[in-house]
Amino acid sequence: MADTILISTCQCGKVRCQGVGRPIISGVCYCDDCQAGAAVLEALDGAAKVTEEDGGTHYLTYRDDRFSCVEGAQLLQAYANALDAPTRRMVACCCNTAMILKFAKGHWTSAYARRFTGVVPPVEMRTQTQYRTSSQPLPDDASVYRTFGPRLFWRLITSRIAMLFG
Repeated sequence: MADTILISTCQCGKVRCQGVGRPIISGVCYCDDCQAGAAVLEALDGAAKVTEEDGGTHYLTYRDDRFSCVEGAQLLQAYANALDAPTRRMVACCCNTAMILKFAKGHWTSAYARRFTGVVPPVEMRTQTQYRTSSQPLPDDASVYRTFGPRLFWRLITSRIAMLFG
């Protein structure tokens, strides 16, 4: 059976990315870094919303060998919360649409779930809820972790092993 391909696009359609197969995880992050980054990105002129109603950021996280920008890569511009920040948020500068987050030392790419068309995998976990600022009740649709849960690390480790062995 062929791998599922999910497509993400910027608001104007000039940048198109694809994730192949099942993501490592479909998760919502509430960490202070994601909240600060989202505030910057959502403040850009004409920017699309990045966060969910309760302030979390929903990502589909893919192995680097299963995620790529297939059109308009030259239009992606990096944003960082600080000069020495280990993460870069890539924005389509044609229309100020946040597309992906890349952790420099990781073998994965986290793509903003709001940018995907079609059926997006449901949320599997909510992480870093210790930083959550919303007064809304926490959705009960997935596992909740005050920090980064062990399930996330397990998925990252097994995905790295899968990359090494093809």
